[in-house]
Order: sequence, then structure tokens, then C-alpha cells
Amino acid sequence: MNKGVHGKGSFAPPVNAFLFLIRKGGQFMKPEGQIRIPSGCAIAAVISKEGRRMSGEGILNAMKPMHDRSNGLGGGFAGYGIYPQYRDFYALHMFFDRRETRKSCEVFLKERFEIVQSEIIPTRKTPAITDEPIIWRYFVTPLRSAKNAMQVDEREFVSRAVMKINNEIPGAFVFSSGKNMGAFKAVGFPEDVGEFYRLEEYEGYSWTAHGRYPTNTPGWWGGAHPFTLLDYSVVHNGEISSYDANRRFIEMFGYKCSLQTDTEVITYILDYLLRRQGMTIEEAASVIAAPFWSTIEKLPAEEQKRLAYLRTVFPSLLITGPFSIVFGFEGGLMALNDRLKLRSMVVGQKDDKVMIASEEAAIRVMEPDAERISAPAGGEPVIIRVKEGAF
Repeated sequence: MNKGVHGKGSFAPPVNAFLFLIRKGGQFMKPEGQIRIPSGCAIAAVISKEGRRMSGEGILNAMKPMHDRSNGLGGGFAGYGIYPQYRDFYALHMFFDRRETRKSCEVFLKERFEIVQSEIIPTRKTPAITDEPIIWRYFVTPLRSAKNAMQVDEREFVSRAVMKINNEIPGAFVFSSGKNMGAFKAVGFPEDVGEFYRLEEYEGYSWTAHGRYPTNTPGWWGGAHPFTLLDYSVVHNGEISSYDANRRFIEMFGYKCSLQTDTEVITYILDYLLRRQGMTIEEAASVIAAPFWSTIEKLPAEEQKRLAYLRTVFPSLLITGPFSIVFGFEGGLMALNDRLKLRSMVVGQKDDKVMIASEEAAIRVMEPDAERISAPAGGEPVIIRVKEGAF
């Protein structure tokens, strides 16, 4: 039997309280995990290099032509710059299985944070999204006394609190925890998820989106993409064969991979390399999608030395298998394919906007006159940053 998201076997049906069956043609399909289906998934993203805020409606519409890459077991979005009025506070987006869980979790939060705003996340009823949990958000700042007692910086303090809630408070799940950004996800097709969360009412300088077609893991609310930690978010298409090696390494540093999903471990790896190891995004990409040794040998001496060092020191963080990811962070995006480019991904531009998607059709929805459409080479990151000070 699956242990569930908190590893305690406390939920039924298996995995956790948010695993729901999907109705199709009057019949209930088997829960994902009991059947195996080909990998699909759809990813999309858009960013304004000038920091101009765009409605969430654009990224929602971009997912519609990629509908058949999903199967209704998960969809989601992440928006950056969407909470300017609370830009200095961490926005905790949370799922609760019942009211009592929310109350007990608030006790935990008040011991560690000042809560400046607490409210239900606005949604609209839509027939395609059912069995929703309680969906709440808190805008918080760490209590100085609690942070000093742990002798860690602010971001590590928040990260530890998120891990503790997700692994030790049954029925509670933090699915977004960054400043001035937020994730919105559910069981359903992405266009229905966007309608459910009223995405057109938000504006951000950067958006990412995902339509899920899971192969090995259940369809449940917390398992939908994007997966986030602090301001980092990942949407992912593929299936990494190095999952166990990556998971075992990253869990040595306090991360808890409890969701049985590739995207979770990718997010933690990037957090470890960027926040804890202080790497640049370019260096982190050279770890998770490291060039082949035969490629490194042909490079100039200094570049050989740098890449050989990263491959030698962090071999357990090399991600193998087919994947394309879009990594969101404060002020930018990174698109990255596996070294053999086994998953599709295209990039287009128009004026100050850069768009990324699994298919050109999605880019054309966001910007019909998109220019310089290209397919990034395997293992070569495409990194877009907002102009300094623009947001």
C-alpha cells in the first residue's frame, strides 16, 4: 500500500486525501498508478523582459491547442509579479482536507510567522473540476525570534517550515511558497484549472503552465505541476530514469521527496544548487544536463576544467532520461532539454516577450506574429531575465 504524501498511511484512497477518480462517460477510470499510459504532457511559458504584467488569460489560452497532450489528471500555472501589494511577504498557497486541519496548521504558522493576510483563494465553480479540497492562502513573514532560534537565514527558515507541514501535518499541503508569485493547480485539464482559479483576474510579468499526462504517479491536487519551493517553480515533460539516484542524494540535505514525482526532485535539486551551493543558473544547468565527456574534451581548456569539475563533484545530480523543463524564478525563466533532446520544446519571440512551449501552436496563440521560432539544442539552456529593476 502507498504510504501517502506524509508517509504515514493516513489517507484513503492511496497516496493522500486529494487523490480523486476521474469520471469519463459515466464510468470511473482506474486511478493513475494502476494503469500505464504513454508520456505526453504540455508545457508553456511567457515572460516580458521589460517586466510588463500580462493577464493570466493568455497563458490559459495557450494550453488549449495542446489539450490532447494531457489526460485530465493534472493541470496548473505559476505567475510571477501577481501580488505587488504583498511583494515583501511569502505567499503560502495551501490545500487542506478539512477545516480542523486548517485550524491546527494555523497554530503551527503563528508560532513561526506573522500572518498579515489570511483568505480563501477565489475560485469559480466549473463542472470539470470536482472534489476540491479547502484552498487557502496566507501572506506571512518569519518571526525574528523563531528565525534567530534556528540560526538560519530567512529563505532556509521558510523552506524548512514548508517541508515540515508537507511531511508532518496530515491533510495539509503547501503548494506554493514564494514572494510575489503563486502556483495554481488541480486535477483536471489545464484550461479548466485556469478557469477554476479565475486566472484572468491575475497579472504577472512571467507565467508558466503545465498539462499533465502522468505515467507512474497518481493524479492528485498536490502532484499536479508546477512544483514549487520558495520562488522556484518547475513544469516538466518526460520521465527521468535517474530519479532514485537523484532522490537519495538530495535527501541527505534535508529535502523530503514524498510525492513520487520527477518534478519534485528536479525542483529540490535546483534549490540545492542555486540557493545552497550558490551556483549560477548556467552552472546548475551544466550539472543537471551535463555535456557528454566526449563533448567536454573538445572545448577550450578553461571550459573543460569548469565542466569537468561540475561533473566530478555532482555526479548524482545529473538527470538522465527524456525531459524538457521550464524553470521559473524571481526575475526570469530557464528552458532546458535533456542532452539528447528526447522531448519537444520550441521558443519564440516578439518585441520584449519570449514564449516557450511544447508546440509552436501554443506560441502562436500567445503571439500570432511571433518571430525567431527555434528549437533549443539538447542540454543547452535558454535563460531569459527581466531587465534589472523592471519589476
